[in-house]
Amino acid sequence: LNELDKYIEEYKTLFDKGTRRQNNIVYTQKYKRLWYLKKKFADRKVLAPHNELTEITSEVKRLQKDIRTMSSVELMDSSFKRIQYVRYADDFLIGIIGSKQDAEEVKKDLTAFLKNKLNLELSSEKTLITHGKMKARFLGYDVTISNLQAVYKGSNSRIAKRYASNKCEIYMPKEKWIGKLKELKVLKIEKDSSWKSIHRAELINSDNLEILSIYNSEIRGLYNYYKLAKNVHSLQKFRYIMKFSMVKTFANKYKLSVSKIMKKFNHEGNFRISYTTKTGQKHRYFYNEPLKRVYENPTTNKEIDIVPNTMIYAGRNSLIRRLQASKCEWCQTENTAIEMHHVKKLKELKGKQLWERIMIARNRKTLALCKKCHVDLHAGRLD
Repeated sequence: LNELDKYIEEYKTLFDKGTRRQNNIVYTQKYKRLWYLKKKFADRKVLAPHNELTEITSEVKRLQKDIRTMSSVELMDSSFKRIQYVRYADDFLIGIIGSKQDAEEVKKDLTAFLKNKLNLELSSEKTLITHGKMKARFLGYDVTISNLQAVYKGSNSRIAKRYASNKCEIYMPKEKWIGKLKELKVLKIEKDSSWKSIHRAELINSDNLEILSIYNSEIRGLYNYYKLAKNVHSLQKFRYIMKFSMVKTFANKYKLSVSKIMKKFNHEGNFRISYTTKTGQKHRYFYNEPLKRVYENPTTNKEIDIVPNTMIYAGRNSLIRRLQASKCEWCQTENTAIEMHHVKKLKELKGKQLWERIMIARNRKTLALCKKCHVDLHAGRLD
């Protein structure tokens, strides 16, 4: 679609018009009147009668309220037009400062270009003309134009300032993180519309570190994608459901209550898994970093929009699926014949060998091995 980029770039040179919007006459008049009244009040607050000062104060407040709802420039100035374009793969968004007629004309020209030059059809159902105050969906974000009328005072200032209005803002759609919960099968919506977190049966036979790592990866992945959104803090609810789904998964694994699991893995108020490596004991915590908005994206990671691969934390648990994987769980050899090593009871394993400790940690009585590794295991050479 490089041709489309070049076309829009040329189109922009013809479409853009004017250097700046004209001043809003009504706004200017009210602002001048406000300035005059403030000066009059300052000059006469000692000598003027009380009722006159009250009238001035009342009018000042009314003018300030009016000004906060107005723009200092003409938003629909026909002498000022702009077009902005952004594209990712085959998904693009065009922003226009102009009339609806201008937007319809751009859509018409774009449709003709794609059909005549690139032999592509522009979907009329998906290509919508949306007012700036409404939300347009782009790359999973909702894009809109702010219309704030609130004011604020700086920490070291007594002067009230208006928040920047008519600025582009991006939001995380609520249905995106709810849809993710449903996709992961960790959320159940009851008949009374109440929410209930549920365990993930497919993870019960994974070891503790795998379970925790999978949940952390899924939370971190969604946050990393939506951390530019103004309402990214809404992911607190997503994390809450994920946390209790994880706790219930551990509860099902250990046949304990949720409260006992929380007590078992609690460390200073945080959920923690401890594990041992060659360098000693280590700990990993449930993802508890602030889910705050990032105003500028500093990342240079080219894989930022790739869905997290949670399979690196958990092997295939189903016997059939592990056989179908044709991958040895010990030496990681792929596309080889797989044999299953079975033990009758996990409690019979002493944990002296590494493969025994792996089976104990995963709470699994089977191990998928290639023929060589299986022979080495029975010969005592696997470690």
